[in-house]
Amino acid sequence: MIGVFDSGFGGLTIHRALIEALPACDFVYLGDNKNTPYGTREPLDVLNLTCAGLERLYAEGCTLVVVACNTAAAVTLRWVQQQWLPALYLKDGVKRNALSIVVPTIEAATGLDWYEEKQLHKGVPDGSVVAVFATERTVATGTYPFEIRKRRADIKVVQQACPALAGAIETGRPRDDLRALVSDYVSRLREKLGGGAPDSVILGCTHYPLVADIFAEALPPGTPIIHQPEATAGALVPYIEKHKEFDVGTGGARKFLSTGYAPDALGLIEKFWGAKLDFEPA
Repeated sequence: MIGVFDSGFGGLTIHRALIEALPACDFVYLGDNKNTPYGTREPLDVLNLTCAGLERLYAEGCTLVVVACNTAAAVTLRWVQQQWLPALYLKDGVKRNALSIVVPTIEAATGLDWYEEKQLHKGVPDGSVVAVFATERTVATGTYPFEIRKRRADIKVVQQACPALAGAIETGRPRDDLRALVSDYVSRLREKLGGGAPDSVILGCTHYPLVADIFAEALPPGTPIIHQPEATAGALVPYIEKHKEFDVGTGGARKFLSTGYAPDALGLIEKFWGAKLDFEPA
């Protein structure tokens, strides 16, 4: 069984792409809506909440969890993978893993697979400028510029924090309000480039795909936007094929959990998912 964890509803964009790519696998989604957003929280708080979410999904029988929250992934995944999960394994002998949506995004941005140091850059020209729009906490970690430059030193990475955007999307603010926010953040980023334009854009928050069209309007025409749902699904399929030790199920089971949300959020769920969903208390 595969778990998908997010701080709210944004991870449904990732979850939907994963189900479309792996329809026979069993999935459990957990949204920590009670504590959303994570992007303005302190790192230790994000770590504790993420570990609690992972524990809940492991208790559901998931052996593999995709952390579909950029902030949680950027802040916690290295420690979780190197320290916490090995300690759990020593305790009960169960093989588990937690995967990051950041890794496939970086692969798409650099044209390099994670473990390959040299290869053709798959359409990403030398000297490219990559723009990253993300939450304050994701930007503060420096994960995207560090990991991208480690693989492609020739790529310039420019970040722009969007502190109000995820919350505005999560609460269903009007499209005109969202358009004003995106326009402001894009303008700030272009100022950092001296008025120039990026060669590609990473929408580094799972909420942002819902306003990808607004980003496209604010950016120069034709600017490529890297979509995390597609990148993550494209990376998970070969990972599962390679790692047979994880039982991902074959019955196509679906379960949706939430730590708590207001009834007026039902319309927002439909926007992220494309249909009605029945959530159970986590």
